[in-house]
Formats: sequence, C-alpha cells, structure tokens
Amino acid sequence: MSEINSEITPEIVASHGLSESEYEEVLSIMGREPNLTELGIFSVMWSEHCSYKSSKKWLKTLPTEAPWVICGPGENAGIIDIGDNDAIIFKMESH
Repeated sequence: MSEINSEITPEIVASHGLSESEYEEVLSIMGREPNLTELGIFSVMWSEHCSYKSSKKWLKTLPTEAPWVICGPGENAGIIDIGDNDAIIFKMESH
C-alpha cells in the first residue's frame, strides 16, 4: 500500500499535532477520511505557526483600543505609549 493511501490512525493524527476534535472537524469538512497529504495540509494550516491555535485565545484578551494604544493590531506592529515620550512596539510574526 502506498504511503498516500495509508490508514489514518490516532497515532498519525497525533503526530501531525492535531487533536481528536480537530481531526473530527477535518472529517466533517471533507466528508471522508483524508489521505496523508491532506492531513499534512490541515496540520500545517492549523498549526500554531500559521494559525496561532494556542495563543489566539490569549491575544484576544489584550486591549486593542485605549488612550495609550497608538496603533492597534493589524498588518503592522502594535504601538503602545509607555509614557515619558516613549513607545513600545509589539509584533507577533510566525513567518
């Protein structure tokens, strides 16, 4: 059997960094079991590197609008006024 047609086991799913619930979502989206290539694509696209899957919930708790927010989140770095005519720049980049 070729690798691309190999059975997708819980161990393979885990080795791709996907949780059981994420794999269930893959099955729901595709309407079938993915092959290894397709599983790899979901693994990469849903990784912390590409989607911030573990940090996104914490990033959402940070203020994005306030008197001290010079530039909020978006395509550019966020800029925060820290007083005394100084600012700090934050950029979270995964690529």
